[in-house]
Amino acid sequence: MDRARALPSRRRLLQGAALVAVPGALLSASPALAGTGAAADYPPAEWVGASSSNYTAADRPASQAVDRVVIHVTQETFADTLAIFRNAAKQVSAHYVVRSADGHIAQCVREHDIAWHAGNWNYNTRSIGIEHEGWVDKPEYFTDELYGASAALTASVCDAYGIPKDRQHIIGHNEVPGATHTDPGPLWDWQKYLRLVNFA
Repeated sequence: MDRARALPSRRRLLQGAALVAVPGALLSASPALAGTGAAADYPPAEWVGASSSNYTAADRPASQAVDRVVIHVTQETFADTLAIFRNAAKQVSAHYVVRSADGHIAQCVREHDIAWHAGNWNYNTRSIGIEHEGWVDKPEYFTDELYGASAALTASVCDAYGIPKDRQHIIGHNEVPGATHTDPGPLWDWQKYLRLVNFA
């Protein structure tokens, strides 16, 4: 059985962040933590690569079509989420992480590779996963900066892969078949987000 199909719950893995937390300043100050210096697929993003143990190498869209964007909320801080994705034991990742305070974006997995974010192998193979710093019950994390930066990223992904910019193709993690997660939660403003995506 493919290891990615039998992964533990993403939320359980993210809740282990305290064991691997890395202060945000270290991420920008340490070359070892800041990635290889490789350019991100989305030019405004910073490359902060996940451990190669936490995603599946692929050749999308040649190997699999990309037809969805899955929206997540981290239930952790931005720095803790990046540290988790870089920890080879965690077996979880997303393509992008968006910071709440200023909308800064880190890319952790190449778009052509399969991030382990959706908890559903079929959806992992066909989607781009975008994590957003915050908690589902704390709307103060859903800042205008976060919405704006994420919407521009999602619009760019949709344009690159011919994905319609609608709620059938831009979905919440809670909408993935078999999902046990509630993110992005009822406080995520889908109307605002889709409007921003379509005007980006």
